[in-house]
Amino acid sequence: MAEHRSMQRAALLDAARSLLSEGGTEALTFPALAERTGLARSSVYEYFRSRAAVVEELCEVDFPVWAAEVAAAMERAATAEDKVGAYVRQQLTLVGDRRHRAVVAISASELDAGAREKIRAAHGELVAMVVEALGEMGHEQPRLAAMLLQGVVDAAVRRIELLAPEDPSTVTDAAVNMALRGVRG
Repeated sequence: MAEHRSMQRAALLDAARSLLSEGGTEALTFPALAERTGLARSSVYEYFRSRAAVVEELCEVDFPVWAAEVAAAMERAATAEDKVGAYVRQQLTLVGDRRHRAVVAISASELDAGAREKIRAAHGELVAMVVEALGEMGHEQPRLAAMLLQGVVDAAVRRIELLAPEDPSTVTDAAVNMALRGVRG
């Protein structure tokens, strides 16, 4: 029985990822989750008390996975500069990934404080990964530089997701170049 419940929970999370990546947070409704999974709407409520709870669990499950992918890309890089480049490039490579799109689609405004805090903490862990590389590059304020660098990444993510006229690889290269020029100071 427990295995069946965990399979249903996984199916609900997968349906939530699809809904979020297809239509943003407005698309994530309990009737839509029920329809996607073939569960009764009342069953959806047995797993999650609210949309925020679905989002919170998605962040808990998915954010560490792609943060680990960013960390692995950075570990493969030889120099501090290459690590910074990998940090930017890997995040932008993951833009097409449904897990990433789902996390990005979540607008903090409609989440409760607990969910917002979890997202902030996860983002903090992501940013912390690049602080060390920036310090190695001799940056005087590596923490501030990391926050600003993440702003460049977030802007590039939005550009790619808006299906801007530029090819995603063009946006990625521009973001990496801007990041490296900026952090070299």
